[in-house]
Amino acid sequence: MKTMKILFLLGFVLCGFAATAQVQFDAKVSKKRLGINERLRVDFEMNQDGDNFRPPNFDGFRVVGGPNQSISNSWINGKRSFSKTYSYFLSPQTRGKVTIGQATIEVEGETYKTLPVEVEITAAVAVPKDGNNAEYVASENVHLVAEVSNANPFLNEAITVTYKLYVSHDVSITSQWREIDTPKYADFWSQNIDNQNNYKVSEGKYNGEDYRFVILRTTVLYPQKTGELEIEPLTLDVPIDVQGNRRDIFGRRLMERVNKTISAGKRTINVKPLPLEGKPDGFNGAVGDFAFNVAANKTTLNANESLQLDVKVSGKGNLKLFTIPSVKLPSTLEVYEPEHSESVNTTVGGMQGSITDSYTIVPQFKGTYPINPITFSFFNPKTEKYQTITSKEFTIEVENGPISATTPNSTASDGNKKVVLSKDNFKYIKLDANLRPIAEEGFFKSPLFWSLLGGPFLLIPLFILAGKKRRERLNDVEGNKLRQANKLAKKYLSEAKRNMANPGAFYEALERALHNYLKAKLNIETTEMEKSLISKMLSERNVEAPVVENFIGILKSCEFARYASASTSSVQQDYSKAVTVISNIDKQIQ
Repeated sequence: MKTMKILFLLGFVLCGFAATAQVQFDAKVSKKRLGINERLRVDFEMNQDGDNFRPPNFDGFRVVGGPNQSISNSWINGKRSFSKTYSYFLSPQTRGKVTIGQATIEVEGETYKTLPVEVEITAAVAVPKDGNNAEYVASENVHLVAEVSNANPFLNEAITVTYKLYVSHDVSITSQWREIDTPKYADFWSQNIDNQNNYKVSEGKYNGEDYRFVILRTTVLYPQKTGELEIEPLTLDVPIDVQGNRRDIFGRRLMERVNKTISAGKRTINVKPLPLEGKPDGFNGAVGDFAFNVAANKTTLNANESLQLDVKVSGKGNLKLFTIPSVKLPSTLEVYEPEHSESVNTTVGGMQGSITDSYTIVPQFKGTYPINPITFSFFNPKTEKYQTITSKEFTIEVENGPISATTPNSTASDGNKKVVLSKDNFKYIKLDANLRPIAEEGFFKSPLFWSLLGGPFLLIPLFILAGKKRRERLNDVEGNKLRQANKLAKKYLSEAKRNMANPGAFYEALERALHNYLKAKLNIETTEMEKSLISKMLSERNVEAPVVENFIGILKSCEFARYASASTSSVQQDYSKAVTVISNIDKQIQ
């Protein structure tokens, strides 16, 4: 019994202690830096009702409003929520750093104090900001920031731009924001890494204050020019919920919706040129950290059999922005144009993966053929030095086949040399043909004579008909324009058509074809222009509005396909649409 009493008293003391520990009494200011001609709002908030509230002296300020008292008391799911606030409006009287002292309150016989708050008073501002104005509160508590991983990169070195939306704890965003202006990365190769609306809320600091933030987008950029380059801002329309001046019947302040347009601001990147010192002769613009390898799927075979020689560059860097070194092989090896393949992923750190040129080689003669070493040079921005990798030398053994008089290691550049062939090469030629003489016939008045004599007269009507058709074709202006436009469209879209089985490569080639077409037609660099300006220029050249809209729609499909998978049917539809649009533009443009 005595033990039960002790436990009961101990529990009662702990509960009372816990109740006491739950009391919160804080001082909050509308801003920590303001002009001497602005006003400051100070809120003293407590989560339990108290008595004998004593405000600080407010030295350095003049009280122009307050105290205003508000109480919020509610029950949600059986849980009580209480809040009591004393608010003051202050006008600063002196410049410099001023400390707002401690306020006190008594709760159940215990005295609680707020922590001192320091604010900085600056010179008068041009337009005083009102802390009670919802527009101003929203602009001061929501910020869009573009964080650049490296503001001073080398040419073709990857940098990352991360767009973060910071929101203070005094406001909230309950509706989806809307993107109203997307950056145009002129002079950069760019790849967006979107979050696909899976935004993760994190805690962080903005200007030393506690904020929540989400990462909206991460963009990988590769500068294509040296000097100062500008990154255009991302602009959003954001609905922000702010505490207004109106209150409900329980004394709680009602939320007010404010739509604000916020921008990340322009960022300037200073791109350094690659150093001239130590630059290899064979350097072709590769920047990063790479490995290089040359390998054949077999080194022993017979004449007229084929082998595959792969020249592969792998690693991390600007893999899509340079060409692989070509191979030089003996002239007695038949070499086909290489097939280029890419296995490249773009992550936050930049492009990584591999690119390969695959050569199909068919030896014609028996012999031993050396594959000379190939060198590949690149610039490593981490070490700020050039590096050169040389592949290993190996030989190809052709065991069976005709014998060539040329040396096996002669290359195609050695010129034409006399080839000595074995007797078996021409054994298919029949030596005993059993030829018989043709009986001699007179040519004069023979059928052949009359055919040659009368044939030209018979062809005259055909020439007249052909000339008439040709004149009709030349006079058909619209038809000629259509035929020329279709021919031009197929010319520009030939690369895209070859990659229809690979949607990623298809849309990359399609976008490049559309930009090259406009570059040829309008004499502009379309990669530096936004879609609205392209639409304007096409309209000024008398291209009809539906055709312009279709052209811009295809460009958007190409951009969207960079980070969203596309089906084979959509690829076929976009290709057909692109052929039609280019044909229509070429007919209408003036």
